[in-house]
Amino acid sequence: VQLQASGGGLVQAGGSLRLSCAASGRTFSTYAMGWFRQASGKEREFVAGIIRNIISTYYAESVKGRFTISRDNAKNTVYLQMNSLKTEDTAVYYCAARDRGDMTIPGSYDYWGQGTQVTVSS
Repeated sequence: VQLQASGGGLVQAGGSLRLSCAASGRTFSTYAMGWFRQASGKEREFVAGIIRNIISTYYAESVKGRFTISRDNAKNTVYLQMNSLKTEDTAVYYCAARDRGDMTIPGSYDYWGQGTQVTVSS
């Protein structure tokens, strides 16, 4: 599986962005997907995850109620809708695919996209 993230950019605090992650390959629907982010000088952290059946989603406490993860298996794409953005959301955002393991741990993921920069200004 190859992943291509897009949709990042510069936005003012309180604004919104939608990230997309397009996957190649026919097996996209068999993978659970996640979004992570890494701010400058910090470790990569879990943001949101969605499992294969689309029904179940999970979020870091810091983004719960503001971010929404979704996927369209017909389009081989996973999305991250980010609303009410804060300056502390500034980071490089990565999408990732995993077959099994703890969804919040980066080491559980088998494939990673290249990352897209999100910058939130005050």
